[in-house]
Formats: sequence, C-alpha cells, structure tokens
Amino acid sequence: MEFVNTNRAPQAIGPYSQAVIANGMVFTSGQIALSPEGIMSEGDVVEQAKQVLENLKNVLIAANSSPKKVIKTTIFLANMDDFAKINSIYEEFFGDHKPARSTVAVKTLPKNALIEIDAIGLI
Repeated sequence: MEFVNTNRAPQAIGPYSQAVIANGMVFTSGQIALSPEGIMSEGDVVEQAKQVLENLKNVLIAANSSPKKVIKTTIFLANMDDFAKINSIYEEFFGDHKPARSTVAVKTLPKNALIEIDAIGLI
C-alpha cells in the first residue's frame, strides 16, 4: 500500500490521505473546491465542479493514473437540482470515457462545499 500526496491539489483537511494505491488501483479521497493553496472557491456549483475535477485529475496523476483510467466515481451534491449542470461539466471532463458513477444528495459537505467527488482508478 502506498499513500499519495501532491502539492498540486489541496492537502487533506483531516486525518486521511489524498489517495491510496493498492493492488494496482488508486482510491482517491473526496475532493471539494479547495485550491491547492487551501482557499475555498466562492463560485457556483459549476465553478466548484471545475476545481474539484482539476484537483481529482492532479491526485490521479500523482498516483500514476489519469482520468481515462477511472473506473468508478461518487458525486456528492448539496442540491440535487444541480444534477444536470454537473452532468455537463462531468461529460466535458471525461469525454468519451464513461466510468461507473453514483450521485447522492447530502445535507452538508465539508467547508459548505456544493459538490464533492471521489474516484477509483487503475494505475
């Protein structure tokens, strides 16, 4: 098992790793719209989603993976009314690659984020 840490994504805000590599797979922690410097995006859910996906991409790259190697994601939304907006950004990010996905509505997210995404990918 190997723990992943990159300064190209925000550092963990609790006792966990940005990602863990095990058995040829990478398991990312959930990413919210923090900049790598730890500043929370004040934007709407679309702007936050773009930052979240950029963070996710950078963690995957640090783990010798990439968005094209993602096999499963989970999206946590503070407001399920944002589902269609997120689908558009998500599709733009992954392109023709279509990982399995779950999307759930949650009451609150860390730092009052509007969206959080985690991923499982291949190395």
